[in-house]
Parts: sequence; structure tokens; C-alpha cells
Amino acid sequence: MDTWPATAVRSSARVRWRRAGAQPRAVVLVLHGGQEDGLQPPGRWTPARLRMLPFVSALARATRGRGVAVGEVVYRCEGWNGGRADAAVDAVAAVEEVAADWGPVPVVLVGHSMGGRAALRAAGGPAVTGVVALAPWCPPGEPCTQLAGRRLAVVHGSADRVTEPAASRRIAREARAAGAEVCVLTLPGGRHGMLERAADWHAVTTRLATGLLGLTPLPGEVCDAFDRRGTDPGGLDLLLPRRRAL
Repeated sequence: MDTWPATAVRSSARVRWRRAGAQPRAVVLVLHGGQEDGLQPPGRWTPARLRMLPFVSALARATRGRGVAVGEVVYRCEGWNGGRADAAVDAVAAVEEVAADWGPVPVVLVGHSMGGRAALRAAGGPAVTGVVALAPWCPPGEPCTQLAGRRLAVVHGSADRVTEPAASRRIAREARAAGAEVCVLTLPGGRHGMLERAADWHAVTTRLATGLLGLTPLPGEVCDAFDRRGTDPGGLDLLLPRRRAL
């Protein structure tokens, strides 16, 4: 039985844990969004972090009793900051800390916007098995070779005016060509803040993350998309109907 409490039981410079234990069997790391530039540390109650707290809670509930550590990556800076790629550096450091503390337990990364970009960059860690990227910020030229052998699920709202759904499909095609298993889910009417259809955002993300860890079955259409290879376009624009969660 999992006796870990629902509140954080340990913390570090890299991760704020919602649930952790002496030796978890798997880990989910959540990465919130940020700014294009900014060297100040993000506030603990910044809106970018607050919008991810329901996701953290949903993941903690869904994995209760399963030996899964759920935590938030802690950024040193609120911005990406060009070539410094500070959020990616922090994500990589968090993945390395998990490996140093707990060994080769499987890790799934869940990131929104800038956090989605950071998760994609950090996916090359040996223990990372999958990424759930929510409305990720993916400028042209992002590297994809680190995604080879990983599973990538991208979820984007059709009404997003901050990051482009088309950019998610582009990075998905590039990741598949690089050797990743990929699917893209589109939420009609979803916006960047993930407040519209919030329950669907939370449910889909939880279902994908637990599925990537092998705790629950993945939806059939997602499995079909993951089975595609190379430049096959199938499964890169799956539609999530209104009032339906996977």
C-alpha cells in the first residue's frame, strides 16, 4: 500500500515534490510555462505555475497507491533566455537528480508552453520514456534527435493564439522522422491557458501520462498513432470531441 501523503514530503533545488518516497517505481515531472526572456526566479504563485497545479493534483490522485513520485521542476529563471535555454537546463538537472537519487526508474515529463519545450529538450535522459507536451512552444529549428526511442504525446487547443497548433504538428513530424513514437491531439476551442475545457485537459493529460508509464491502457487511437513510422502523417491530428476525455 502507498502510504505517502498527498502533500509534499521532500524538496530539493530541482524538484518540488507532491508525492515521493524512499524508492518510487516511476516518476512524473511537471514543468510549467514561463517567458521568452527573464532572469528573475519565477514566483511560487506565478500564474504559469498555478495553472499547472490542477494537473499535479490530478496526476497525484491517479497514481496514488502505485509507487509513483509526482513533482514539479523548479526553475532558476522565469525565462528561456535564448541560447541559455535555462528551463531546459533545469529540466535536464531534475531528470539527472531523479536518476542519482533513485536509479533508472522510468520518468514521464509533462510540460506546458515553455515547459513543453523544456520537456522535449530533456527527453534524451536515459530514464525518460515519454513526454506529454501541452501547447508546447516549439520555434523552428528545435532539436529532435534526443526524442528517438521515446513516446511523445502533444495536446494543443485549436483556439490557441499564443503558441501555434501548426508548430506542434511540425515538431511531431520531425520527432517521428527522428525515431520517436508520436501522436497529436487537438482540443476544439481550447486556448493556451487551458481554462476552457479544463476537465478535458486534466483528464487527457493524466490518461496519457499514466499510459506512458504502463499503469493504464493507452487509448486505441493513440496506440495506432504510436505504431506509425518515419514520415507517415497518421495520428498527428487526432480530434478530441467536446465533453469527451480519452
